[in-house]
Amino acid sequence: MVQAFATQSQSPEIGVLSFEERLGLLLDEESTYRDSKRLTARLRLATLRQNACLEDIDYRHPRGLDKAMMAKLSGGQWLREHLNCLITGPAGVGKSFIACALAHQACRAGLSVRYLRLPRLLNDLTTARGDGRYRKVLAGLARTDLVVLDDFGLAVMGDEHGMCQ
Repeated sequence: MVQAFATQSQSPEIGVLSFEERLGLLLDEESTYRDSKRLTARLRLATLRQNACLEDIDYRHPRGLDKAMMAKLSGGQWLREHLNCLITGPAGVGKSFIACALAHQACRAGLSVRYLRLPRLLNDLTTARGDGRYRKVLAGLARTDLVVLDDFGLAVMGDEHGMCQ
């Protein structure tokens, strides 16, 4: 607020505003600053693979992407209902980009997000099981509002992962 006050004080036209209006501007500036810091922290913790936003999705590319479905997903109701979203398609059509864009939208909505590559997660879970952190790691994932698992199906999952080969 000090920085906003200094900026406000240097503005020549600030004198026409009442005390209440100036205070309102300071409070708006502080609120915006805090919201921005929280979003930055959520995005840093999410560790998204790509800096993607829903607004950057190109619907002209012929990949069968339904704009109405994306609009519905961007609303986040599926997250509030604890539903899953599976993005499928051939290599190179932008599945990871779309997943990161949805994750970015969730961060903007104030939700916690973790982006994980499945092969790395499986290795981390195996290590956690060996050193006694397995339940703690799973509890951390359970507390996260949205977990994005990328590269699903690229790694062989064996008995140690609860899957048969």
